[in-house]
Amino acid sequence: MKTKLTLMFLALTAGLAFGHEGIELGPNKGRIVEFSDNETMHGEVTVKDGKMHVALLDKDMKPVKVDAQALVATAGTREKPAKLEVAKDAAGFTLPVPGEDEWLILQFKGDATAKSVTARLHYNTKTCPPCGQPEWRCACGDKK
Repeated sequence: MKTKLTLMFLALTAGLAFGHEGIELGPNKGRIVEFSDNETMHGEVTVKDGKMHVALLDKDMKPVKVDAQALVATAGTREKPAKLEVAKDAAGFTLPVPGEDEWLILQFKGDATAKSVTARLHYNTKTCPPCGQPEWRCACGDKK
């Protein structure tokens, strides 16, 4: 019994210690989300002027012109999800900023016939003590 409790404690604390691990920042210091199964299309999520922006980047993290691509965004809770209005221009997509501590679900399509790829982002704006960045775009987990 003691061994089981010890293992459960280690599993829980390891999750806290490496909470930011795997977060990648893009060329504009925004959070990278995957929009493909083979890492050939990425989205860089940034917030500016009260709006969330999603720029498309190729496998080399170079900007991709937005034309036939589509993005559907949902935020809120599991019990009360809400679709967000998404605007599109040549530079990317713009949408309202989700509420504090909400999940943002992004469904990306490369064109009208493509299969949708889903990316999830926990929008937590609390400040990460070691790096001073908002938790949703903190990448210091591997440096702690």
